[in-house]
Amino acid sequence: MSDAAHRQPPKGTRDFYPPEMAIRRHIERAWRGASIDHGFDEIDGPTFEHLSLYTVKSGEGIINELFSFRRAGGDDDYALRPEFTPTLARMVAARAASLPQPIKWFAIPTHFRAERPQRGRLREFIQWNVDLIGVEGSQAELDVLSTAIIAMERLGLSPADVRVRLSHRGVVAAALQALGAQQERLADAFALLDRREKMEPKEFDVRAEAIGLGSAATERLGLIARTKLPIDSDARSIGAALGCSAADAEPLVELCTRLIAADLGAWCDLDFGIVRGLAYYTGSVFELHEASGAERAIAGGGRYDKLIELFGGPSMPAVGFGMGDVVLGLLLHDRGKLPAADGDSLMPRPDVFLVSAGAPEAEAMVLQLAATLRRGGLHVRHSYKATRNVGKLLSEAGKCRARHAIILGAELEQGMVAWKDLAAGTQRLIPVADVLASVQAARGQARAEL
Repeated sequence: MSDAAHRQPPKGTRDFYPPEMAIRRHIERAWRGASIDHGFDEIDGPTFEHLSLYTVKSGEGIINELFSFRRAGGDDDYALRPEFTPTLARMVAARAASLPQPIKWFAIPTHFRAERPQRGRLREFIQWNVDLIGVEGSQAELDVLSTAIIAMERLGLSPADVRVRLSHRGVVAAALQALGAQQERLADAFALLDRREKMEPKEFDVRAEAIGLGSAATERLGLIARTKLPIDSDARSIGAALGCSAADAEPLVELCTRLIAADLGAWCDLDFGIVRGLAYYTGSVFELHEASGAERAIAGGGRYDKLIELFGGPSMPAVGFGMGDVVLGLLLHDRGKLPAADGDSLMPRPDVFLVSAGAPEAEAMVLQLAATLRRGGLHVRHSYKATRNVGKLLSEAGKCRARHAIILGAELEQGMVAWKDLAAGTQRLIPVADVLASVQAARGQARAEL
C-alpha cells in the first residue's frame, strides 16, 4: 500500500476532524434531546454480536452484508453490528420480567455494513434508534414519530424539507389478497413492493407472476405501489383506492387522526409504496424522506409486535425506527441548515482566551489563572507563546471564536489585567481578583441572550 493510501481512511468510512465532529455532535444533540424530552432512556450494547443473532431474524443471506469474523482459536462466529434492533430485542428478552413497562429506549451507536459505498450509504455510520415496547395501539406510533419530527424541527428542517411517508402492512396485505396473492406468499409480495423501484418493469412482472398474480393483478399492484393520499383521508377513501374494505383501513386512519390532533399532520402523507422489506414488521410502517425524493430514506421503521418473542422473550407489542446520520447530514448541508458549511461555528466557543504580553510573571500567571477559571466551570484557552505583539495572539483568540480575551501585561504590577470584548472590540482594565466573577457573569449573560 502506498504512503498516499495510508493517509486515507478505509473506503466507506470517515475521519471526523474537529469541524466535522462538531456537525456530528450537533445532529446527535438534536436526536438525544428529542428522545429525552419524549421520555426515552439511553442504552447501548456491544459493537459486535454473535453472528446467529442476525441470521435468526434475517436468514443466512445476510452474512454477505456483514463484517463477520471468528476469533483465532475460537469456535463461534461474530459480526460487527449492522443495525441495533436485534441487540435491543436481545436485551429486552433477557430482562423482560424485571423491566418497568412501557420500555422506552433510544441509542446512538455506530454500525457497520459490508456493502458498496455510494451517496447516502457508507460502510460505517451513526444511527439513531428509538423504540417503544409494551404499548398497544397507535399512541405508541405517535410517540416515536413525534420524537423523529421534533428532532427534524430542532435541526431547522420543516415539512417543505422532509416528508413522513406512512403506510400499514395490514392494509396493503388486504389489498394484495384482494388481487389474488395467497397468505403464504405475502412476505414475497412485500419484498417485491419494497424493491420495485430498483427493478426493471419486466423483472417486476416476472416476480409478480411467481407469487401468483396475473397480468391484470400485476398492473393493479403497480398502481397500489404508486398510490399516495392526504393524511386526512377517511377509511372509505383508502379502501376504495386500494381495493380493500374500509374496516381494513381503520388502524391507519386512527394513527393519522392522532398525528393531526398532535399538530404533526403537516409533515405526513399516506404512501402505499412504503412496506419496509424486513419481514418482522407487523402493522404500521413509515419512512422519512427528503421532500423531493432525490435522496435515500432518512429514516425508516414501524411496528414489530413479534420480534421480542423471536429472540426468546415474551410476546410484546413494539414500534421503533432507525435514522442514519449520512443522508441527514447531506440534507442539512444541501438545505443550508448548518450554521456554517465547514462546521466551525458549531464548535464550542471559549468563554475567555488568556494572552501573555511577554512579561515573565505573565507567563506563570496565565497557567495559574487558567486553572482557577476552569475550576469555576469555564471554557478557557490560552496562548502557548508569549510576545509583545498582542494583536497576533488576539487573532488566535478570534480564530477559536472566544467571547473575551484577558491580556496579562505590564498592568500586572498593579494587580490589573486588560479585559477585551472580542465581539464589541472594547477593552478595559479589571483587577485580577475579579476575573473569575467577571467571566462567570459574562457567560451567564450570553446564555440568557440565547
